[in-house]
Amino acid sequence: MEPLPLSKAFTLLEPGPVVLVTTHDGRKANIMTITWTMVRGFSAEFAMTTGPWNHSYEALCRSKECVLAIPAADMLDTAVGIGTCSGRDTDKFAKFGLTPLPAQHVRAPLIAECLANIECRVVDVIEPYSIVLLEGVAAYFDDARTEKRMLHAVGDGTFVVDGRRIDRREMMRSKLPDGV
Repeated sequence: MEPLPLSKAFTLLEPGPVVLVTTHDGRKANIMTITWTMVRGFSAEFAMTTGPWNHSYEALCRSKECVLAIPAADMLDTAVGIGTCSGRDTDKFAKFGLTPLPAQHVRAPLIAECLANIECRVVDVIEPYSIVLLEGVAAYFDDARTEKRMLHAVGDGTFVVDGRRIDRREMMRSKLPDGV
């Protein structure tokens, strides 16, 4: 093995899929791209890293709700584009041709073009670490969508796309909690 600069070690532990997080500040909806997400167990509990550097952060903290919209691999350029402009001066829904759909439990919209959407409430914001804890209140999946592979950011401007699923459910059945 060759040494790897410690500053690049984070690229070895790639987080959950790229998500488009929608918020609503009471006047308008916005979207931000988040590449650092995680599941917090076998329930609809999630965490993401964001902070005041994102325009949507204030709306997220104030409204205590959002939607995690999960783009498929064919939306890579859209996800990157959303992440490289600010909602302060850009209507991202219009700029990227995305369709906001009304959510059932939160004010932030779903994104019609995404593979899945999860309506969430903010449970806590851990300020020193820029971690937002979320609880899902409703989830939607577009099974009719042809492209179902998700995107994962490596952290250095490159991305990995999900590949073929390998089924080991039977092998793990006795090891998983009930209902999984």
